[in-house]
Amino acid sequence: MYTGTLSFDLLLGDVHSLKGKRSLVRPIVAELRRSLAVCAAEVGDQDLHRRARIGVAVVSGDAGHLTDILDRCERMVAARPEVELLSVRRRIHGEDD
Repeated sequence: MYTGTLSFDLLLGDVHSLKGKRSLVRPIVAELRRSLAVCAAEVGDQDLHRRARIGVAVVSGDAGHLTDILDRCERMVAARPEVELLSVRRRIHGEDD
């Protein structure tokens, strides 16, 4: 069994309130969950209206499959025009960890 996590640090575009931030972050989290069947949530910077941190977690029996899903998540978030991807932190844990 392998587990993988991603932590996205995002700079949001033209957002002036926490309500506007939610309107950008919620669809990203929902799309990750729906299209890739991963666990995703906003995990940090909740009080800042132009920054967001989104966490993703995946469990798989195959390391290659896990890496493929994490890569697809990263490409999906990076392709969103309304956000700038500042950094991504990736961790993969195997059975021997």
